[in-house]
Amino acid sequence: MKIHGRNSVLLLCAGLVALFACQRDPDMAQPPGQGGNGPTPYQLSYPDWASTGSQQIIIPVDNPLTVEGIALGRKLFYEKALSDDYSMSCATCHQQEFAFTDPRVVSLGTDGSPGRRNSMAITNPAWEQFFFWDGRAPSLEMQALGPVANMVEMRNTWPEVESRLAAHPEYPSLFEQAFGSPGVDSMRVVKAIAQFERTFISFNSRFDRYEYGGDSTALTAQEKAGRDLYFGEAQCNLCHTAPLFSNNTIVNIGLGFDPDDAGLEEVTGDHFDLGKFKTNTMRNIEVTGPYMHDGRFATLEEVVDFYADSISSTTPNLDNHMLPFLDGQLGLDADERAALVAFLKTLTDTEFLNNPAFSDPN
Repeated sequence: MKIHGRNSVLLLCAGLVALFACQRDPDMAQPPGQGGNGPTPYQLSYPDWASTGSQQIIIPVDNPLTVEGIALGRKLFYEKALSDDYSMSCATCHQQEFAFTDPRVVSLGTDGSPGRRNSMAITNPAWEQFFFWDGRAPSLEMQALGPVANMVEMRNTWPEVESRLAAHPEYPSLFEQAFGSPGVDSMRVVKAIAQFERTFISFNSRFDRYEYGGDSTALTAQEKAGRDLYFGEAQCNLCHTAPLFSNNTIVNIGLGFDPDDAGLEEVTGDHFDLGKFKTNTMRNIEVTGPYMHDGRFATLEEVVDFYADSISSTTPNLDNHMLPFLDGQLGLDADERAALVAFLKTLTDTEFLNNPAFSDPN
């Protein structure tokens, strides 16, 4: 992303982080494990190669991971009392078997209203710097605040949610165990959900076993050809950078002008950000369709064809990374496109998609 647009996001996020941190200060008085009576600290487990110099895990100082906090977050992630009519939970639009996304083009709210954008997958979010397609939330905690009160999603209010959870026979005790003191409030709800989501770690695909585990048999000849294209001629790795297969940027990839969705410009007010959307991860991409912020592509084959043939050179603010893709310059033939799709499917982590630790605990 160009420096100007990037700074717009960072300035916005810095202000939101400061505001959110001020709201969460009371919980900082209850550090995990202090005196042996607080929540139990939890350490994420992931391979050494998963964190690089530019891609590191982000854990807020005021929301450390704990066993009790994660357990509470798991229960809340599947809790339908968060919605106005008890019909929706976070998991309604973020389903584990689809890498915590929704297989529909757009999700539907509790009253049947269609959402505006395709539901984003939640894979390795502990490494991400901002959330939503337009990057408007600077943390998982801030992301979790939005859907409850959104009138095309859960259509509820946070005071109502707090009242319901406080009156529940189990939740008050679970909140006290998770945070070391009594109290049920919106900030604690989203903190717990964020803790649970940060455990969504996915680094056990066939690609990982081949690339990092030394298993030369993990990929077929076609998939190896697709791998070479991905990291070479097709230049996919420029933006969908391994090992996370995303580079945490918000860019305009040439989808064309959409008068109904300005992307990042709606957040920053800067026309330079028109049509910019977050670079999502390619991990588990096989199961996260339909693709793009508006779900316009049903298959990976359509996605590859778009990059190979259909980048719009007239799109305002087209990112420089897209220039080599213009006018079919890549020259990918049918076999190469098929190889790329085959390679992308090697990023599927079936263990992650079926991990019982992420399932509904009820």
